[in-house]
Amino acid sequence: MPAERLLPSTEAKDLVALATELAREELAPLAAKYEETSHFPREQFRLLGRSGLLGLPYSERWGGGEVPYEVYLQVLEEIAAAWMSVGVGLSVHTMSCYALAHYGSEAHQDRWMPSMLEGDLLGAYALSETHAGSDAAALTTRAKLDGEQYVVNGSKAWITHAGEADFYTTMVRTSDNGGHGISCLLVDSATPGLSAAKPERKMGLTGSTTASLLFDDARVDADRLVGGEGQGLKIALSSLSSGRLGIAACAVGLAQAALDEAVAYAKGRTQFGKPIIEFQGLEFLLADMAATVESSRAMYLDAARRRDRGMPFQRQASIAKLVATDGAMRVTTDAVQVLGGAGYTKDFPVERYMREAKVPQIFEGTNQIQRMVIARELRHG
Repeated sequence: MPAERLLPSTEAKDLVALATELAREELAPLAAKYEETSHFPREQFRLLGRSGLLGLPYSERWGGGEVPYEVYLQVLEEIAAAWMSVGVGLSVHTMSCYALAHYGSEAHQDRWMPSMLEGDLLGAYALSETHAGSDAAALTTRAKLDGEQYVVNGSKAWITHAGEADFYTTMVRTSDNGGHGISCLLVDSATPGLSAAKPERKMGLTGSTTASLLFDDARVDADRLVGGEGQGLKIALSSLSSGRLGIAACAVGLAQAALDEAVAYAKGRTQFGKPIIEFQGLEFLLADMAATVESSRAMYLDAARRRDRGMPFQRQASIAKLVATDGAMRVTTDAVQVLGGAGYTKDFPVERYMREAKVPQIFEGTNQIQRMVIARELRHG
């Protein structure tokens, strides 16, 4: 059954309805095939751009939708429910645009943002490194100023869209001053000296390419510095707070899809002369799944509404990400259980949903890191 939504306007209802229709008609029919063959959905991102769904939180001046975050996230949830790889990709692209939209110069915003939001330029967010995942301040990829260019050396790990993106919002070290020595560069994918390693072989989200980025004396024009030198960590952490809400919405979409599949199967499957949904053991299991989905949705919407009102929302974003992604893991696992042996086969999508639910507990800050963020705010709040 479709999610019941309390949207702030008729325009918002129409926008979510458009996303739902596009997801059902254009994305869902391709998801299983593309995931099976690890086919990257580049044309689907262009479709989102042409449909006005690729830049919803950003200014109309650049071709964005300028909609509240609570509306954008519900659109994102509908996309992820149809195809998780595309939902995650949309969230990552939105986060990749964040640095330029909030910290870039007006000239650079007008130069690049329209193409980013129209789907001509697909983004990636390059922060993590092999030895600097959760500890972002420990990154070692270095950019040294040489005249009018930065010379970049090092590598980035676990980068969504690596080798497929057109630009990389990249955090680099420009001085040895710890977290204050990190800066943000907007790196063109065609930069000489920049390459992507072989894609990772993953458990799930196989339609979404993940790989390492390699910088070997890559020369990046100095005017691609976003903000000032030393602002990179501040930009990265600010981006992540909003990005965590995107991942929470994607996780809720995935969990909703799993719940819908489980309910439909339980209504149609008969044992001992009646549909299995009438057995209390399954009734209670499905009820717990529904409670998890709806409470997770409420958490990300609360955080989004705080963000829309200019209130602090970092703790709520971490709570939403923690609750929604842990919840999606439980719901998808229970969906497999509802389907029994059928759920363990590829004839039904719930086994894929279960595999896809694992990584949201890890990226955009592991759920252990979310607990640290929440506890720190409780300690100092």
